[in-house]
Amino acid sequence: MTAPARLRVGLAGLGSMGRNHLRNLVSRDDVALVAIADPSDEARAAAAASTDAKSFADPLAMLADEALDAVVVAAPTTLHHDIALAAIDRGVSALVEKPLATNVDEGRELVAAAERKGVLLQAGHIERFNPAVVALGERLASGALSRVFSIKTLRGGPFPARIRDVGVAVDLATHDVDIMCHLAGARPERVYAETTQHIHTTHEDLVFGLLHFPRGTVGLLDVNWLTPEKQRSITVLGDEGMFRVDYLTQSLTFTRGAADLSPTYLDGYAPTFAGETVALPVTPAEPLRRELDAFFDSIRTGSPAAIPGSDGLWAVALANLLLESAAAHRPVAVPSLEVSR
Repeated sequence: MTAPARLRVGLAGLGSMGRNHLRNLVSRDDVALVAIADPSDEARAAAAASTDAKSFADPLAMLADEALDAVVVAAPTTLHHDIALAAIDRGVSALVEKPLATNVDEGRELVAAAERKGVLLQAGHIERFNPAVVALGERLASGALSRVFSIKTLRGGPFPARIRDVGVAVDLATHDVDIMCHLAGARPERVYAETTQHIHTTHEDLVFGLLHFPRGTVGLLDVNWLTPEKQRSITVLGDEGMFRVDYLTQSLTFTRGAADLSPTYLDGYAPTFAGETVALPVTPAEPLRRELDAFFDSIRTGSPAAIPGSDGLWAVALANLLLESAAAHRPVAVPSLEVSR
């Protein structure tokens, strides 16, 4: 069936991410935001200033009452499963912000339902659409590093009081395990993690994780809600040198060792070696806009989701395996992830 030229879209959730989706959706001329849903009267009233979309307190009521082509699910994580499943049952394409679900069973059910009904399910892993990450992925795919030794990620910042339903592993580390798998072109064979809980009332707020990939690449992730400033970076080390991405500035650099390896000295006594670093071209763009572009393009063309639900399921599975490893104080093997239709 051919998709209409102007898609009828609903938005479930008007929290921090939902408001960013709202801003993007109302600015597009290729979609019509016809319905919004959030239990907060205040949030819905604020949204009314930028859209004349019909307002619902319950996202399930929105899906039942409105004829939608697509829905963006930006509600709290614990609600993703029920909202997305209701959309899939009605044949409505769904973009579900990460994490896809709270746990593997819920994620598996969503992926199976979408495959069974032939409904588009896109996982909202926004970092894949960061222009610097895209540029890095293209360079790695073209063989810029003949071997990848390690992929190291840092994702830190102050504690967001709005996050109470899950810990930092499921909420944030899902970003980094997804990016690692994407850049490594493989799933890890085993994982190990340590977690701590300092300020969150019910869940972990820091996780250090190690991921071992089939060809010997090692992934190292540092994710926390304890850092006083927002930090987002990824470093890929290999034979020819080192790539580094700063997500926030959308910058990409490459560093290789100096040809003569002559040391310089800090304060006249501490030897150090300065590599040769070059800034690589990246055209800035809003990742969320690109995420929505890909989602709506898949609906119109019938092409597969840019980031299929199965990738979102893997991210949830790996985040939960990190938690399992931390609880058991041992490495954990990564099992196969079968989805039964």
